[in-house]
Amino acid sequence: MNIDNHDPVVAFTLTRYPRQQRLRALAHLGLDRWPLAHTPGLLFWRLLGVGQGRVFDPHADLQRYALFTVWRSLDDLRRFESTSTVMQRIYQRSEESWTVHMVPVSWHGKWGGRDPLQGFVAASPPQTGPWLILTRATIHPTKVSSFLHAVPAVAEQLLRQKSLLQSVGVGEAPLFYQATLSIWSTLPAVQQFAYKPAAHMDVIRRTRQEQWYKEEMFARFRPLASYGTWDGIDPLARPIE
Repeated sequence: MNIDNHDPVVAFTLTRYPRQQRLRALAHLGLDRWPLAHTPGLLFWRLLGVGQGRVFDPHADLQRYALFTVWRSLDDLRRFESTSTVMQRIYQRSEESWTVHMVPVSWHGKWGGRDPLQGFVAASPPQTGPWLILTRATIHPTKVSSFLHAVPAVAEQLLRQKSLLQSVGVGEAPLFYQATLSIWSTLPAVQQFAYKPAAHMDVIRRTRQEQWYKEEMFARFRPLASYGTWDGIDPLARPIE
């Protein structure tokens, strides 16, 4: 799928730094806020910490960080990637970095009190995949314990899915602001995981009944392009339709 250079687009970058750089990298969660806030064409952004492993984990991985951005146009995103000090530092100092450009196919909910994808026209779904799925939530402080107890069973089921190409747990702050980005080879596999496993269905039921979340968002994306590596490979290396 191709989009016009003036069309809006979303990007996600996952970066891993050398062990000796981890504290400097942590500092940039604060230092990068000013240049991002003054980047032309950047409509929404979140600097994100990353959990250990491939799913939600309350223990931070201090070598990995992520950046989620929403852009007025593909031109604006490309200019940022080629000229910004934020991206230049990532290219120069990281051990590994992976970026995907994508457009939303369907979404609902809010992030930080707003719909970050407002103004997008839903893209046509890919014919055969792959898909990127973003789930994020702000958890009520009194519900954190229930949430943490429910996570391991769901995470175990998620990692067993053969159609899951890659996944990562990210967050704006430990425990209370959590998100997962996952990459799947087909949509039916996503739907089967969402509504079939008992543990996941139980969590969905309890989040509604017990009101675990103050705010939540769910989005399905169609990838446009990707570059770099994630754990040594590009999970979207095969041609994107």
